[in-house]
Amino acid sequence: MPGMFIDVEVDAKTAGDTALAKKLTEVCPVNIFAQEKDGRLRIVGENLDECVLCDLCVQAAPAGTVRVVKLYER
Repeated sequence: MPGMFIDVEVDAKTAGDTALAKKLTEVCPVNIFAQEKDGRLRIVGENLDECVLCDLCVQAAPAGTVRVVKLYER
């Protein structure tokens, strides 16, 4: 479920890659990402609106696999 202002979209292949999931979890300063017990990526919905638009997650993942969507621009 998206936040009020921000949503984050991660493609399924990236979300399933445990190394990328770990990297995304580590780079996010506001804990939008977490890892499930099986290593898959989980988006922490209650933290979405804490996003500071730093773009670190977008830079940490392969091009086009992570998107930060500004819901207020739709």
